[in-house]
Amino acid sequence: MVLNKKNFDAVIVVEGKDDTIRLKQFFPGIETVETNGSAVSDAVLKQIKKLSQTRQIIVFTDPDFNGERIRRIVTNAVPNAKQAFITRKEGEPHKKGSLGVEHASKEALERALKDLHEVDPQKSDLTETEYRKLGLAGGSGSRKLREQVGIKLSVGYGNSKQFYNRLHTFGVSLDELKQAVEEIENGK
Repeated sequence: MVLNKKNFDAVIVVEGKDDTIRLKQFFPGIETVETNGSAVSDAVLKQIKKLSQTRQIIVFTDPDFNGERIRRIVTNAVPNAKQAFITRKEGEPHKKGSLGVEHASKEALERALKDLHEVDPQKSDLTETEYRKLGLAGGSGSRKLREQVGIKLSVGYGNSKQFYNRLHTFGVSLDELKQAVEEIENGK
């Protein structure tokens, strides 16, 4: 995605006006649709579906429970929507407020909009057994490793089951996951 032109070929779905303001601060030509919270209305979904007929949809919600809920709702309505993620650390408020896109730096937003993912569970050859063998579930360091892998692969974070499902949903292969874990363990 080109982030410096006036007219983008994508519409970014965000939670609220603060997210839109932050994105437009750095990327003035970006067009957004705001869900106005986690109770996505039928009218907003209809608008997003209509836009998806002529434009690419990018779901870019906060790295929290409500953000994930919105992401699921929109992706169920528009299965070919691309996904953008910031980490929880990137979304932390500087003074007060809740975790969100509106607090991310230009670099974090830019990275997220370049490292897009699409839903493609058929592409993944990952199994739960291999996932566990890599230390991403059931161990004392699993949570931290999942967080680091989520950053490295730019897929966000989740508890053990959520994270496995996310990797599978986005078609992350066993080889990609092994490489990410190996690089983290080797300090790269």
